[in-house]
Amino acid sequence: MTDALPTDFASTYPATVTEALRDAVTAAFPATIADLTRLVKIPSVSWAAFDRAHVAASADAVAELVRGLGVFDLVEVRHAAIGEGADAAPGQPAVVARRAARNGRPTVLLYAHHDVQPPGRDEDWESPPFEPTLRGDRLYGRGAADDKAGIMAHIGAIRALTEVLGADFDLGIALFIEGEEESGSLSFANFLRENREVLEADAIVVADSNNWDLETPALTVALRGAVAFRLTISTLAHASHSGMFGGAVPDAMLAAIRLLSTLHDADGSVAVEGLRSADLETPEYDEAQLRAEAGLLDGVTPIGRGTILSRIWAQPAITVTGIDAPSVANASNTLLPSVAVRVSARIAPGQSDTEALEILREHLEQHAPFGAHLAIDGIELGQPFLVDTSGWAVAESNAAMTDAWGKAPVEIGVGGSIPFIAELVEEFPSAQILVTGVEDPDSRPHSPNESLHLGVFKRALLSEALFLARLDARDSTS
Repeated sequence: MTDALPTDFASTYPATVTEALRDAVTAAFPATIADLTRLVKIPSVSWAAFDRAHVAASADAVAELVRGLGVFDLVEVRHAAIGEGADAAPGQPAVVARRAARNGRPTVLLYAHHDVQPPGRDEDWESPPFEPTLRGDRLYGRGAADDKAGIMAHIGAIRALTEVLGADFDLGIALFIEGEEESGSLSFANFLRENREVLEADAIVVADSNNWDLETPALTVALRGAVAFRLTISTLAHASHSGMFGGAVPDAMLAAIRLLSTLHDADGSVAVEGLRSADLETPEYDEAQLRAEAGLLDGVTPIGRGTILSRIWAQPAITVTGIDAPSVANASNTLLPSVAVRVSARIAPGQSDTEALEILREHLEQHAPFGAHLAIDGIELGQPFLVDTSGWAVAESNAAMTDAWGKAPVEIGVGGSIPFIAELVEEFPSAQILVTGVEDPDSRPHSPNESLHLGVFKRALLSEALFLARLDARDSTS
């Protein structure tokens, strides 16, 4: 370990500290990747149908890494209940840690999650999902990018900071590595309330987003909200022979097709009156880039109106993500009495999730064909979010990213949702929120062949190390 540098960077910062941190990140990078691969090997899927023991093992592995940093006064694996009452189920394990700020320095909360999405079919992967594999500049595996790389960005940044400043730096750091983000963060609100003293901070870094491209960092400033539910459409008390009654009796599949078609205009834009769009400026992004990143097949045209990024960041979207109905292999000549679908809507910043749910419910009820009966359950909600970019934390983060990448960051929106950010804001209303990430447009989180670009990861890690160093030199009252 090098001798600790002064925390007054008036003469030496940023050049001296920047280069020292860059060297520290580079020297430790092979060990950082080795730690990441060990985490990726743990199949920590937090969905109810999967073994909770793997999520527990993942939490323990993360806690061991955090303890190994030697800078925290507290490191524990903790749970919170899902819901209220004696019968409330336990949530998945999370790792929390804290060191107190000293000498007027601020405290920063670093968030990531150690649970992952289910891998899907093994045959869709070029290498096994839980056997991390390096091909070219990318590390492949489930969770390699989303979000175990986020964890290692925090770990690696603190390691570099300790190597350069020594373990006795003044910055306060809280750490929250969640264990159920991919399954809805169902115990999140309870966890925040129960662990408020451990997690309270002046700034919060959520390392669970994207960068603009391989060479350009990004700060996420807009997130769409989410409304999802199961919709059951019923027209018959029981199944009937399609030859005997077809043509006179509406089956549930016909009603479902007709009803779902009312959700979109002919060009694919959302046609639900009352779902609003946000007024966001968007960078240049053409159809060719969309085709390359989304995998559009030849001849398939994009949908919607307005700039492409406004469709993704600032307009509502509705997708049917699943259908419960007989498979083609099991199809019989039967009029189906009921069909269930999973509807997933993304809500533009500026509209509440509860308002959007009621608008969707009203639209479906008004457009139900043939008097079909509708039932909605399994509701999941998430608020959209807009980042206030006027605070000192954003300024420090932008400067750190510029030094690390050699380019100023792009402010971006994300079409996906991180609903728990609204809960962070509710619990810590005075904290400044930063949404950063280690991913790039080809990381393919949630999909087969998820991967992490090592160059992007290294620059993201250095960005965070520089950000922490800047905060360690900052008076929390300024």
